[in-house]
Amino acid sequence: MWQRIQTLYLAIAAILTGSLFFSRFATVFGEGEVSIMFREYTPYLLFTIMTFIANVMCIALFKARMIQMRLCIISAIVLIAFQIWIGVDYFFPDEDIKGNIVYSFTAVFPVIAAILDVLAARNIFLDEAMVQAASRLRGAKRSHRR
Repeated sequence: MWQRIQTLYLAIAAILTGSLFFSRFATVFGEGEVSIMFREYTPYLLFTIMTFIANVMCIALFKARMIQMRLCIISAIVLIAFQIWIGVDYFFPDEDIKGNIVYSFTAVFPVIAAILDVLAARNIFLDEAMVQAASRLRGAKRSHRR
């Protein structure tokens, strides 16, 4: 399981999405410094939970490659939607905090995790193609002996 590169991609993506539970999204300056965590805003919390569970399930489904690949692609799509939501909040902040907000570098973790999920899905597809080719060769070899 761990010797495949796609498992490492998925593990890194799970670590990135899991770290969003504990990291700061932004800091608002003004009458004091207020930190906004990812877990404090319900849509961010839901996206974080969904993508973390999807990445962990992808790691666990290493024997069912087609399901694993589809779940990786779904996770990547959800992560891209999460990044778009973060981008909307970045470009169109509330009027009362417009000039006083500083975003954390963790705001780009979803797009990095999405790239890793796509790379993992690609490598899972290549593994499945290799297994299918080996099965065809074994089948052709057996029928040739008869």
